[in-house]
This record gives sequence, structure tokens and C-alpha cells, in this order.
Amino acid sequence: MNRKPIYVTQPQLPALEDFYPYLEQIWENKILTNGGPFHKQLEAALCEHLGVEHLALFSNGTLALVTALQALRVTGEVITTPYSFVATAHSLLWNGIKPVFVDVDPDTLNLDPAKIEAAITPQTTAIMPVHCYGRPCDVEAIQRIADNYNLKVIYDAAHAFGVRDAGGSVLRHGDLSVLSFHATKVFNTFEGGAIICPDAKTKQRIDHLKNFGFVDEVTVVAPGINGKMSEINAAFGMLQLRGVNEAIARRGLIDRTYRELLAGVPGIGLMGHADDEAINHSYFPILVGDDFPLTRDALYAHLKEAGVHARRYFFPLISDFPMYRGLPSARRDNLPVAANAAARVLCLPIYPNLALEDVERIARLIREA
Repeated sequence: MNRKPIYVTQPQLPALEDFYPYLEQIWENKILTNGGPFHKQLEAALCEHLGVEHLALFSNGTLALVTALQALRVTGEVITTPYSFVATAHSLLWNGIKPVFVDVDPDTLNLDPAKIEAAITPQTTAIMPVHCYGRPCDVEAIQRIADNYNLKVIYDAAHAFGVRDAGGSVLRHGDLSVLSFHATKVFNTFEGGAIICPDAKTKQRIDHLKNFGFVDEVTVVAPGINGKMSEINAAFGMLQLRGVNEAIARRGLIDRTYRELLAGVPGIGLMGHADDEAINHSYFPILVGDDFPLTRDALYAHLKEAGVHARRYFFPLISDFPMYRGLPSARRDNLPVAANAAARVLCLPIYPNLALEDVERIARLIREA
């Protein structure tokens, strides 16, 4: 029997007819960009949904990262993780900043606070951690280090939409947090992103920077960029927001099903999370250990042959790519935990429309490998 391929993710899309009224409004008012009505509505709606006070929308998460660094006037060196999507470190290079990689924690695969302090030099101006797979970093330990050394903290929160810890939204931590609304994310606007701002003054500076530095028709206050979200993307976001809680709940069901079916399989490690965290189930990573009969790459190929397209997120490490591997901090002996994770991790398919019978088939393919 020919089965339809199952990919690691699939965008959550509402009924097409539900989007027509939004498009009709755009066609009627003929405002397509530059902070139109849907743009304003989505910023306000996301602030309310996420439990934050100020938020600046962007056309994508990478431009949001680049602009966040500009907004805080970050220079010199920034300590970051090698275990992430390349946009994290690319945003530093685009700003002429030197990434300094430190290793990750073996349990969370987030930046290990115990390794940060030794990497600080007189040129260090900031820390850029990632809430990997949507699981919160050790934000208190990172903030203590930042306070001791007068460093900025910019969180790459691309995976962390809706994630909460015991005190509220995880996005409230650090000087700025950056979200991605890419098509593969828990909440998507086709393409999009946002910067969570601590106050109105910071949001105003970021809004200037994302619109070429314009304050009014004749005043430019900074060498800004064009990072504005279009009205169509913002309108789509308003529609998506209506179903995002249901989508996250469905992801949670798939997560629990995988855990039940894969519990106790020799050589398959499952990542946990703290009891007081509300996570979004954006990824389902497994770690393939030595006790499993196949290597990680052999299991990846085995699933692919069966039409299941898992992904090795994150492999290779960012520090292994040509533009980074010459850095002293990119040495493998400096990053043993990250290197081990990159060789063992496999993210299984997870998205709201994934049928439970397909989850069962994927788990069976792993158990019987």
C-alpha cells in the first residue's frame, strides 16, 4: 500500500473560507503594510494572549533577531549556543558581532549557565540563549551572570510561543525575547516574527528600526531596515490565534501518545520538563543511545524508507558550518555535550493534524527496528 509521506511538521491552516472576510477588509481599505489595522490588532491580541505588555511584529524571526541586537546596540562578542537553527548565530554575524559558543546542559540542551562565565572576556557584551524545543532556559542563573558582568540578554524564543514558567510568560525574561511565526511553528503567520519589549520606549525604538529608521515623513533617526509585517500576514495571524490553544492541546495529546508507546524502549531517551512549566509541544525529540540496535542516522534512514521524514534537529552544530568552525570556541572539545546531542537526536513528526494511528505506526517502526 502506498502511504502518503509523513513529514516532521505540517502547517496548521484554518478553513480557507474563514480567511475570505479578512481579505475582503484588506481589499476594501487598500492598506497592505506600514502598520495597518490588522497589524495593530495582532500586536494587541498577541500581547493579551501571551501575557506581555509590548510587542513589535516583524516580517520574520531572523530580521527580528538582527534588529533586537541593533536596538540594544550590541557589539563585540556574544555568548551563544551551538545547538540551534543557524539564524541564531547568523544574526550576530550580520551585525558584525563575534559569536562565542559554549556547551549546553545535557538534560535540557539549553545553554549551560555553568559554562558561560569562563567564556566572558572584556569584549563580551551580551548572552543569546535559545529556549530549545520550547523548554525554558535556566533564566535565573543566566540573569545573575548577566547582572554580575553588566551584559545584555536576548532570548531566541523562536520555539517558545505560549510557553510559561511558574512566574508567567517565559518571554518576560532578559532584555528582549524574539519569536518566530514561520510556517513550521506552533503559531504561524506564513512568515513572521516579533520582539517582546519591556517598555513602550524600547518598542518605539524597535518600531523605528524596522521601518528604515523613519519617525515621520522627513525624519530618519537610525539606519533601519524593512522588517515590517504585511497586513495579509497579520490578518492571517488574527485568524490563527483563534485556534492556537486547541492546536497546542492536540500537540500535547500526540506528545503523550509517543511517550506511552516509546516508554521503556532500550536505547531511546525521552526529554522531560518541569512540572511547573506550560510547554507548547513544538517538537518531539528522542535521543538514540548505544543500547538501540540502530544508530541515529540508520534509524533516520529506516523511518524515511517507510515514508516518515523525521529530522535531525540540530545537526550539524552551528559551530561546524564553514563560517563558524574557525572560531576557537567552535572546537569539538569545547562542546562535548552539544556534539553528543547532535549525533543522537531525532525529532519525530508532531503537528495537530497528525493522526494517532500514524503516531502508533511511527512508534512501532522504532520499537521493531
